[in-house]
Amino acid sequence: MRQDIVMIHGMWGGGWYWEKYKNFFTEKGYICHTPNLCYHNVDPKAEPDPRLGTTSLIQYAQDLENYIKGKGLNTKPIIMGHSMGGLLAQILGARGVASALVLLTPAAPAGIFSLNFSVIKTFWPVLFKWGFWEKPHCLPFKNSVYGMMHLMSENDQKKHYSQCVHESGKAATEIAFWQQAARVDESKVKCPVLVVAGKEDRITPAPAVKKVAQKYGAFPKNYKCFDKHAHMVVCEPGWEDVAGFIWEWLKHTQTKTNKI
Repeated sequence: MRQDIVMIHGMWGGGWYWEKYKNFFTEKGYICHTPNLCYHNVDPKAEPDPRLGTTSLIQYAQDLENYIKGKGLNTKPIIMGHSMGGLLAQILGARGVASALVLLTPAAPAGIFSLNFSVIKTFWPVLFKWGFWEKPHCLPFKNSVYGMMHLMSENDQKKHYSQCVHESGKAATEIAFWQQAARVDESKVKCPVLVVAGKEDRITPAPAVKKVAQKYGAFPKNYKCFDKHAHMVVCEPGWEDVAGFIWEWLKHTQTKTNKI
């Protein structure tokens, strides 16, 4: 039976940036789903939906759970999350809707300290704007390049940024200030977990990602830090190495096939 993979994008993103991974894993026999988080399936040049600013991680997670259940899948899917999508994957894992979790440079849940100079420098235009916690926001191009896209070519940086949309100020606040919505009870995550970090990552630093792996008992066996990668492991140069590593892990990992 072909397994389903639900790929969850991160802040300012969309299902579009999973294109390389979707093609890779489809060729390997998986059925790939790349949903957009609510209020993200919009024209990047359009004004954001005002409801986006106060959208919580909990709402994102609930919409994703509804999406998964609405697909009518016979078995629990593999949930693959990148960045904030990695935190949403953890939340869904604790809800018991995944057969396995693949966390790619994931945002850390509440309780794991991840702020350092590079994180603050990346988010500076957002965090120090009054009312950011309840408004849609986007990062300037230079901050996006510094924090996430510095290993991508200039052309790819511009192309990627041109497709980015606004993000929820509430969700960013919940992550940054360890609010309840960003908490995950690791004892409820019963499925296998793989955690991937990038040594050059400036927005979800490798030391914090390592602590995420430790939280779920994935370190050291099911943790990998790629020396020549940064945050955008799903599309930056050498993404094939990361995808191949994940594929090998999935092939050798027993996943539960209980009905959702």
